[in-house]
Order: sequence, then structure tokens, then C-alpha cells
Amino acid sequence: MTSRRCGLIRRLLFIIIGILFIIAGVLLYINWIDIFTRMRGKEMALSPTSPAYPNWKVSPLPLYLDVYLFNWTNPEDFYVGSKRKPKVEQIGPYRFREKPDKVDIEWHTSNVSISFRKKSLFYFDANSSRGSLEDKITSVNTVAHTAALRAKNENIFQKLLLKKGLQLFKQGVSITKTAEEWMFKGFIHPLVNMGKIASQFSDDFKVPYDRIGYFYTRNDSAYYDGHFNMFTGADDVHKMGQIHTWNHMTHNGVFPDQCGEVKGSMGEFFPPNLTTNDTIYIYLPDLCRAIPLDYTETVKIHGVTAYKFSGGRRSIDNGTLYPETKCFCVNGKCEAYGVINIGPCKYNSSSYTSYPHFYQADPSFLEAIDGLKPDKEKHEFFMTLEPNGGLVMDVGGGFQGNYLLEPIAGIPPFNNIERTFMPLMWAEERVRVSAEIAKDIALVPFIVLLGQILTGMLFAGGIILICWYPTKCITHLCHDPKKKSSLLNPLSCNRTVTLMTQQSKSNGTSVPLLDYKNGKFIQPNGIVKDSLLNNTLSVQNDVIIR
Repeated sequence: MTSRRCGLIRRLLFIIIGILFIIAGVLLYINWIDIFTRMRGKEMALSPTSPAYPNWKVSPLPLYLDVYLFNWTNPEDFYVGSKRKPKVEQIGPYRFREKPDKVDIEWHTSNVSISFRKKSLFYFDANSSRGSLEDKITSVNTVAHTAALRAKNENIFQKLLLKKGLQLFKQGVSITKTAEEWMFKGFIHPLVNMGKIASQFSDDFKVPYDRIGYFYTRNDSAYYDGHFNMFTGADDVHKMGQIHTWNHMTHNGVFPDQCGEVKGSMGEFFPPNLTTNDTIYIYLPDLCRAIPLDYTETVKIHGVTAYKFSGGRRSIDNGTLYPETKCFCVNGKCEAYGVINIGPCKYNSSSYTSYPHFYQADPSFLEAIDGLKPDKEKHEFFMTLEPNGGLVMDVGGGFQGNYLLEPIAGIPPFNNIERTFMPLMWAEERVRVSAEIAKDIALVPFIVLLGQILTGMLFAGGIILICWYPTKCITHLCHDPKKKSSLLNPLSCNRTVTLMTQQSKSNGTSVPLLDYKNGKFIQPNGIVKDSLLNNTLSVQNDVIIR
């Protein structure tokens, strides 16, 4: 009894331990990613001593800004009734090496965040560029046209003053400057000087700049991109790198409702454990808005599996295709999909943004201009992330700056022109991790995989422990012919089987109808039946083996 009881206890222990292993495996499988995310979050959360801080403050990767300028080759043919469309020629890229830094850093314990400004130095890389800074580029005379737009609703005196200024300084629909002047150096415009003089006599008339250039004041400036407040992730790793305020506001006031919300990433950190159903947001100060990027495909970067999130038509729509983007319409005016009015972000000028070469825009924009060739491989805006850690592995694409030239009655030379969206330039920042950094990033999915293997081992171990004794018994029987025969042939030759169908009426005892003994069936009258009834015995009453 003691031996049998010990064996029973041992079997129960094996089963209990097996069940515990299965439960542990299931629970760990369900929660392993969250457990690892919390562990990693404690180490990676941004702080003065965290491993992520030095690389966040100054990027270890080489950063490049590629700028493409559109040279307008036939401005003389731009008038009402002309049979020739505006023709542009893309010049570039003009490549600049960027050395970014974060300055004016402040830590905030109240909302677990950090405040800072971005400061970047740009150096022209002549060897990697296709063009010289001295290239002559003809483009839209945006200053003259903007001045005419503002004067069209003013009194006769101000209109006359502007018309005389345009004639005096010989201003036309286009202007030619060097590539360097169009980009970082800037150039002096006579109407800007005239406007600064006029602003001294009127508080309502302000000129916010002294030179004209697409990136003028950006080089070596800590104020160009504005002031940011960003969550460090110390309290929640999913918030790490997400913008809380821009210029001390959670809503920029440039666009109404959700279109003006300050949200998304600065492009350095994204939430971990991304799925193919997620949408990520990146906040672009140049556009005063957050750009949504949706999953498009799974790719390999230096052998590491990554998710590619790309900007689609939703990112450049203003209610035409997606009703929720209607708030990007300005003053109730909604253009066709593919261009967004960023005038409120650019001193209320007629500035619009789109993908390069009007990629994914309404065909009407492309049909109005000669010389544009949209190409997904060249003009798609995307970010490729390692999904488990939300780490950036590859960035490409950019946005194009456009200007809306529209006729202005009574103010030549803009009184006889067609309404046209003219492309000015586009720029992109290309970043791709090196093979060495990719090896470090690969540790994240590797650890996740190890955890999943461990959970599988626990689950399999539990199944083995539960099935150990039954499997052992069956195996033992299969290797023992006597026990196997006994198990498979319970009607043994050494046993007597009595099959009963009724009870005696006299004394209530069972009356045998058929006995089985020594491999033969015997009836009560002594007659022996050699046949086993085709190995099938169908009896509806109980079978008693004795």
C-alpha cells in the first residue's frame, strides 16, 4: 500500500507541476512583450544619465539635407491665352551636411517631460551635390505678388503706391537669383526694404524679415524650429519622444480643431510594439502640423525586420477624400486633394505644400506644368521602424513648396496671368542606420524571440509532465507481449465468462444462457460451439467477468 500510495502521490505531483508549467507558459506568452517593454523602458527613458540621452542630443548618424530647386524656363510665356504651359527644370540636389544639437534643455518632473530647442549647422557638400551654389535659378517673384495681393483690398492711394513701386523696381512675375541666395544666404528685395520703411508709419503693416530665402535664418539658429516640450517616457515608455507642446501650446492655432493639434514624434522616438494596423504621427514645424504615416510594407534593413510607414493621400488632403481633413481648408477655400494651404504658417502668404512633383495629387496640378515627373521611389515620404522598439532605421522623402499665382485685377504684371500652382523647391532629409547600429537594434527582436521560445518550452514541458505516466504505461505495455495480449484480449482462455439475460423466477439468481470457457462457447445443455460468432457478440445485458 505504501509503495502504491507513493507512486500515486508522485503521479499527482508530476501532473500539478505540469499544469503550473502550462499556466506559466501561457501567462508569460501573453505578457512577455509588455514585461520586456517595461524593463527596456526603465533603461531607455530619457534622462541625463540614460543611454539614449547622448544620441538624442547629438545624432551619431550622418545627416544630409538634399535641396532641389525648380528653374522656371519660360516665364515670358505666362499670360492669359498663352499656348505654352509653365515649364520647370529640376536642379540639384544641393546637399548639405547637417550637425544638429539640442540646446536650452530643461527637465520637468511635474509631467515627466523635457523642454528644448533645436539648433543645426549646415555645410555645403560640393562633392555630393549636382550643381553649384552659383547656379542661376529663375522662380516666382513671391514678394511682389504677395504685396499685390495685400494691396488689392486697400485704398486707391496704397494701390497706386504699390503700382509705382513695381514699375520703379521693374518687378515682373519672375525673379532670378543664385542657388545660394534662394536657400540659406537669402537676398535683399527692394519691396522688402520699401515695406520696412512703410512699417515705421503704420502699426498694422509689419515686415517680419529683411532678406528672402527658403532657409534664411535657419542655419545655426536655435529659434527657427521653435520651442518643444517632449515626454521622456519615464512614467510610460509609450509616451517617450511624443511632443506635448510646441511654442508652449498644445494647439498651434494655425489650423482649427484636430488639424491644429500638437502631437506625434519629432522623428527620433516612436511607441514600441507597433503593429501593421497602427498609424504614427510626425510633427513638422515647417508645416505647422502633424503628418500621419500608415503601414505600407515589411522590409529588411541590414537583416533586421522593419515596418515601413508612408505618407498617403490622407496626409495631403483637405476634405476632398477624407472628411476629417476638411479643417485644413483656409477661409473656407478647399483646393483639390494633393496640396495643403500653409499660408497661415508662412506669414499668410499664398504658400502651399505637396509631395514632390505633385506625387499622389489631383492630376490637374501636374497637367498645368511641364517638366514634372512624379515617382514613388523618389518622392514617397516614409519612415521605416523596428516595430518592437519603435526605433528609426530609414527615413526618406520630403515635401515640396508651391506658390499660388493668381490674377490680381488692376495691378500689372499680375493682372493678365493664369491661376497656377507653381512648384518652387523641395527638400528631403535622408537617414539610414549603419550596419553596426542595426546589430544593436537587432537585439530587441532577438530578446523578444527568446522570451517566446522560453514560453514555448514551459508549455511543452508542462504537456510532457502531464502525459509522462500515461505514455510510460502505454510504452511498457507495448514492450510486454503478455500484458499486451491480456489488454487486447480480455476474454482470456483461462477465464470463464458467463453471459446472463434474466434471473430465475424461483430464487432470484442469475440463469446463464451461454458460458465461455477455454476458448469455446458452451450452452447450458452441454453443447460446445467452436465458432466465436464471427468475433462479434452483441448482448444487451451486463457482462460479468468472473
